[in-house]
Amino acid sequence: MSALSRLLPPTPLSRRLSLQSVIFKTGDGTFTTGSAVFFTQVVGLSAAQVGLGLTIAAVASGLTAIPAGRVSDRIGPKRTWALGALLAALAFAAWPFIHGFAAYVVMVVLYEVVDTAANAGRGAYVLDVLPPRERVDTQAYMYSAMNVGSTLGAVLGGIALAFDSTTLLRWMPIFTVVLGLTNAYFIGRLPRAPHDVRAAQRARGEAREVIPGPSAMRNRGWLWLSVCNGTMWTNQTLLSVLIPLWLVQETDSPHWLLAWLFGTNTVLCIFLPAYTSQGVRTVADALGRVRISALFFMASCVITMVTHSTAGFVTVLLVWLGHVTVTGAELAMSSAGWAFQSQLMDPRRRGEYSSVANLFQGLGGRWAPALYTWLVMEWHHAGWLVCGAIVVVAAAAAHPAARAAQRFILREVPESEIALTSR
Repeated sequence: MSALSRLLPPTPLSRRLSLQSVIFKTGDGTFTTGSAVFFTQVVGLSAAQVGLGLTIAAVASGLTAIPAGRVSDRIGPKRTWALGALLAALAFAAWPFIHGFAAYVVMVVLYEVVDTAANAGRGAYVLDVLPPRERVDTQAYMYSAMNVGSTLGAVLGGIALAFDSTTLLRWMPIFTVVLGLTNAYFIGRLPRAPHDVRAAQRARGEAREVIPGPSAMRNRGWLWLSVCNGTMWTNQTLLSVLIPLWLVQETDSPHWLLAWLFGTNTVLCIFLPAYTSQGVRTVADALGRVRISALFFMASCVITMVTHSTAGFVTVLLVWLGHVTVTGAELAMSSAGWAFQSQLMDPRRRGEYSSVANLFQGLGGRWAPALYTWLVMEWHHAGWLVCGAIVVVAAAAAHPAARAAQRFILREVPESEIALTSR
């Protein structure tokens, strides 16, 4: 297979899923790019109100995550995904008419709740509909496609902002509505997964009503692994918060370097996932990627740390190298996470497992922006080393957690259930 052909998804279904990812992220990215200006100039909010509303929405999303996952397992992952995507798209249609903090909070909470349901369905569907040998590779292509969509959305959103027109900005969400409705229709046309069929049988009374198997909350290994994964994913804090702040406040690098850094990350995350995910199939493979991710994270901390004492081109080169290494941590952790999802979820309760994972990953990483920023800006060199050490400890803890989750699945899930989705 040539290098160029590896950039294209190999199967018809993986191509359809990748195209869906581009459509969704283009609409989402267009609105996200201009959202700060939209909320302040159109909705009439202060920056503090925007942040408070997002915090309230995040709490609501966490409270509804597990029920949303259970709904996905009951009515079928594709139906949950399509319905959540449809409601999320329709929510954008209300944004041009919203004004004031109270209406903003209601809308952002509603959006987060239905988006949580859509994500639960999406995660369960992708794992359910694909044979095991294709799961990691297809998710890698979908990850690349999402980065393509986010880039297209950022370009379109930037063009809209360039006109500096409040009227254009007010009606910009309608573009997201159109792409969102297209996305929901596209999802509805995807083939049914095995558990969509089983959900339909339950609805007709042809199968047992109660979803079998223990709750994901009883799988302590999965809970702790999710927390560890959330801490490992604080590489995104390094990427988008810590290195940019360090560059601006503690180095002599030109500020335009920030655009080059984010551009480098985007390009690497478009073209490399298909390569970096190769050979990742088992829990052991995933744990190997966890170790690689921790190594890259620590390397990024050390490289960026020394730029406090360098100057000129050397600083620019090292800051860029620090950003490349943290992107390596992101790519390695992505492939590890996809393999964990494929191997360590009860196939009868993938929606619930996905929601529980998202909730506990949040617990493992929500604190990072505040803590990492304080450590680095107050402790400087020692702070960078502590940040790296936190992730190394999380990587070490992920190993017994993953093995415990694996033992739970082998003990609690009948081989016939695993075989049902291993075709």
